[in-house]
Amino acid sequence: EVQLVESGGGLVPPGGSLRLSCAGSGFTFSDYGMSWLRQAPGKGLEWVATSISDGTHASYAAFATGRFTISRDNAKNMLYLQLNDLKTEDTAMYYCTMPGKRGRGTQVTVSS
Repeated sequence: EVQLVESGGGLVPPGGSLRLSCAGSGFTFSDYGMSWLRQAPGKGLEWVATSISDGTHASYAAFATGRFTISRDNAKNMLYLQLNDLKTEDTAMYYCTMPGKRGRGTQVTVSS
């Protein structure tokens, strides 16, 4: 069974940082491009970033460029999202995704 399990969310003040992690299992992790999406309260899903299967290239939404970094460790079946200079508008549930599958998410709350 394919599973994606996110962790690392929490409450941080504006300007703070978090590192989100996603553990994948039940599939060949290194075969797939992986992405992070987010959903703020009362809003739809929003794409954040994507890493191609070998981790050599990443792409970002405009709001994430320069503040967020996606990375992966294929040997450990792990995907990461480093969040820096967080803003209140970054408050959302963050999801790890692969084609056809999404984890349950980890909550990020940015508040003073």
